[in-house]
Amino acid sequence: MLIIKSIYFNLLAIQISLIKLIKKIYFATNFYNKSLISKTPQQFYFHPNPFLLANITNYKKFSFKIGEIDPNIFWVKQKSKKEQQDRHNFFWLNLIDRKNDGKSIQKIINIWMMKNEKYKINIWESSLVSKRIISWILNVDIILNNGLFEFKRRFLTSIISQANHLKRNIKFENDYSKRVEILTALLLTGLVFKEYEENYDIAIKELEKLVKVFFDEDGFPLSRNPNDLVFFSKYFILCQQCIKDAQKYLPEFLETIIKKNLICLKNILTPNEQMPLFNGGVEEDLKRFFKHFEDLEIDKKSKKNVTGGIQILKYKNNQIFFDVGEPPNKSFSKSYQSGPLSFEFHIDGNKIITNCGFGHNISSKAELLSRLTSAQSTLTLNDTSVTKFERSKLINKIFGNSIKNSFKISKHSFDENKDKIEAEAIHNGYEKEFGCLYKRKILIEKTNNNLKGFDEIIRNKDNKSVNYCLRFHLYPGLTAVKTMSGNSVLIQLSKNKSLIFTIKDEKIFLEKSIFLGSNKILNNTCVTVSGNLINKSKVIQWEIKKNI
Repeated sequence: MLIIKSIYFNLLAIQISLIKLIKKIYFATNFYNKSLISKTPQQFYFHPNPFLLANITNYKKFSFKIGEIDPNIFWVKQKSKKEQQDRHNFFWLNLIDRKNDGKSIQKIINIWMMKNEKYKINIWESSLVSKRIISWILNVDIILNNGLFEFKRRFLTSIISQANHLKRNIKFENDYSKRVEILTALLLTGLVFKEYEENYDIAIKELEKLVKVFFDEDGFPLSRNPNDLVFFSKYFILCQQCIKDAQKYLPEFLETIIKKNLICLKNILTPNEQMPLFNGGVEEDLKRFFKHFEDLEIDKKSKKNVTGGIQILKYKNNQIFFDVGEPPNKSFSKSYQSGPLSFEFHIDGNKIITNCGFGHNISSKAELLSRLTSAQSTLTLNDTSVTKFERSKLINKIFGNSIKNSFKISKHSFDENKDKIEAEAIHNGYEKEFGCLYKRKILIEKTNNNLKGFDEIIRNKDNKSVNYCLRFHLYPGLTAVKTMSGNSVLIQLSKNKSLIFTIKDEKIFLEKSIFLGSNKILNNTCVTVSGNLINKSKVIQWEIKKNI
C-alpha cells in the first residue's frame, strides 16, 4: 500500500511540477503581464488603520533607518534570500518614522515599481505579493501623502496588477498559510476600491471554505501546530478589523472562528506565555495577543482539557502539556513532529521538561532532526522514529516534508478527583515493526503537588530483542547534576530553588542535546533512561518533586 501511495504522489508531484514550469514561462511573457492591467481605481474608499500591520509582523527593529539610506541603492542585491524577502514584502513599513520618512518611501516604492512592475519569479511569489499588497494598503496614508499624480496612478495600477495575479493563481496554491495571506490581500483590495468589490466577495467565500477545511470543530488547525493557530488568528483578526472599519457586515463565520481560535490559544498558552512545542511549534512574542484575550470571556464549558490533541493537566503551580493526538493527514503534515505521548512540564512559571522545537527557520538539517521522535520527550525503540517522513525530494518540494505512515492512539483517558489529576494514553506506532505498544500515564498528586509518570513498553508478541530509550529534554539554562544514588538528578532552577528527578530502580544518564524552539541552536541537557528488552514488557516509574 505504501509503495502504491508513493508512486501516486510521485506522479502527482511530477504533474504539478510541469504545471508550475509552464506557468512560470507563461507569466514571464508580455501577453500575461499586459493581461494583469485593468481599470485603475480612482481613489481609496477608506484608509485602514496602519497600526493593524503590527498584529501580523514579528519585526521589533529594522537594520537601517529609511531616511538615512540612498533610495537608489535600497534594491541592490540583498545578501540572502531572507533579506530579499524582508525587503520585498514591505512589512518593515510598520517601523518607519511616519513624520519624516514619507518622501524616502515614495522614492523607494517608485524604484521598486520601475524594476519589478512585470512578473519576476522570486519577487512575485504569492506570499510576497500578498504581504506587499497588505502593507501598501495599510500604509497608504504615508505612501501617497503629497505624492505626485503620476506616482499615485502608477502605485494604484501596481496594486491591482498584483491582486489580479493572485486572483488568477489562488486555485493553484495548496499551502493554507499562503492562501490566507492571498485572501487577506484580495479582501483588502475589495474593501478600499469600489471598482473591485468583487475581490471582497471572492475572499469571503474562499475564507469560509478554508475555515471549514483547515480547522477542527474547536477551532484548532488540523496540522496540530500551535503556531499555525497564532498565524491564522493574526490574519483573521486583521480581516475582522478592516471589515469593521469599512462599516461592512461582518460575516458570522469569521466572528466564530476568531472566538474559537482565541479560546484555543488561551487554553494552551503556557505559563511562560508561549505555545507548547509540538508539531512545528516555536517560541514567539505573543504579547500583542493579550489585548484580545482581555476582551474574551471564556465560560467554563469552553475550557477543555484537550485542545488540538494536547491534553492539559493543571493544578496550582504545575502545568503539563501531553500529546495524546494522532498525526494529521498528509495534506496538513508538513510541520508534524513525531512525538506521540511526549510532554512539556512547567512549575512556578518555569519550563522544566520540553520538546526540542521546530528547526524549520534554522536549516533543512535542523528541521529534519527536530521532526524525529528522539527530539521529543518520549520513548524511542531502536532509535527509530514512530512516524516516517517522505525522502523524495520531488514530493517534499511540492507537498512539504510530509509523513508516510500513521499510528493510532488506542486508549486515552483523563480523570480528576480530590487526590490527583491523571491522564493516560497508548499508541501503536511501534507495534508493526517491533511488536510493542507504548503506554504513558502522567499524574499530579494534589496532596504534595508532585509529578509522577509511568512509562510501559507492552510486548504483545514474542520478538527479537529491542533497545529502548526514554528521553526527558530539559529547557535551556537549567543545570542538572546526577546524585550519588545514580537514579536521580538534581535540577537547579535558581540559587535557592531546585527539583529532584528520580527514576525508580533504573540508572539515569545525562546527555548533551540541542534546543531549536527559539529559532536558533541552543545547548541543553537531556535526561535519559535506556536498556534492552527480550520477550518481556517493562514499566519505568519516575517522579519530579521540589528539593526541600
